[in-house]
Amino acid sequence: MKLRKAHVVGAGLAGLSAAVELASRGVSVELHEGSPQAGGRCRSYADSTLGMDIDNGNHLILSGNHATLAYVDKIGARDRLEEAPSASFPFIDLETRERWTVRANEGPIPWWIFDKNRRVPGAALSEYFALAKLLRARNGATIGETMNCFGPLYERLLEPFLMSALNIDPKEGSAALAAAIIRETLAAGGRQYHPVIARIGLSSAFVDPALRFIARAGGGVNFGRRLKSLALDAQRVSGLDFGDETIPVGPDDAVILAVPPQAAGSMVPGLSTPTQFRAIVNAHYRFAPPAGLAPIIGIVNGLAQWLFAFPDRLSVTISAGDHLVDVPREELATRIWRDVADVAEISAPMPPWQIVRERRATFAATPAEDAKRPDARTAWSNLSLAGDWTRTGLPATIEGAIRSGVKAARTVAP
Repeated sequence: MKLRKAHVVGAGLAGLSAAVELASRGVSVELHEGSPQAGGRCRSYADSTLGMDIDNGNHLILSGNHATLAYVDKIGARDRLEEAPSASFPFIDLETRERWTVRANEGPIPWWIFDKNRRVPGAALSEYFALAKLLRARNGATIGETMNCFGPLYERLLEPFLMSALNIDPKEGSAALAAAIIRETLAAGGRQYHPVIARIGLSSAFVDPALRFIARAGGGVNFGRRLKSLALDAQRVSGLDFGDETIPVGPDDAVILAVPPQAAGSMVPGLSTPTQFRAIVNAHYRFAPPAGLAPIIGIVNGLAQWLFAFPDRLSVTISAGDHLVDVPREELATRIWRDVADVAEISAPMPPWQIVRERRATFAATPAEDAKRPDARTAWSNLSLAGDWTRTGLPATIEGAIRSGVKAARTVAP
């Protein structure tokens, strides 16, 4: 039977991508979001402290994130993304003050590792070849059990890269999830890992154009509507309970649940979901970057991990930030600014700042938590799940969230 209508619950990137996919197939979409704004953990907002629009977190995508780029193409927002012309990543070691740039060649054969001016300084060639161990990791293994987590290559490239992708100390992280990322980026050639940044804001690139796309297709978007429970029959969802209103789900209708794992687990009987999470800390400073500062810089041996230079501000992201969530805000801003000033060679006092802490930013990307992730398909024929915490084969990234939404849409509308 042809799907007539779909209710998508949750307007983060997973829900938006599901709604966009369904709308593009001619399905009538009704999008329900409990908060006043779409985008979830990937959005922009007007910050009164800084007096400007900022992103709630800094997100880097890569040119090999094909689902993400297909999504922005579909909603007509590719011009909102800025792609670097090459796979070039500048780094600084705040302990030694050494600066270098990793510059990969475009093709799949990594001849750049033989060029001392392109590779990680101090890294032996054998360290690069040891990466093959990670790609052949046994099921359920951690990265620390699979490869040596020391040496210049690990400390100056792999640890920063994997920590940002997995949001966990890489030694504890799932080798399978790390291998999936590496296969699609580092192992696929430089053309697949050009940095891509939403320089004028996450919402302008990923959220607002999607809402317009859904509206143009005749879909409805409802904010401030938080789902309380699902009315479940033996084989299907028959209604959505929003507390003050229950919406019937017709025999030709489907539901995509794109909410956080704890919410989904409370509504879907017997659902297995991740139960451990990791924090991300972001710091934003109202300070125009010095001329010539790279758009993104990796930081080794500092509190800050990645520095993003936007036209009107400098922003820092710290992954696996659980140890920082209870540090007083001004103390944290001051400590991070010291790193920013060192990296950008700024002598000015700390400018106006904002700290954004996501305590449960992503599920903990350990093998045990990865094993708890459910598939998009459920025991109810018209119900599917979306979210970066579902079984995407990737860690909790923008690419994983968007893939999950597309998969959920195709599950209810093959």
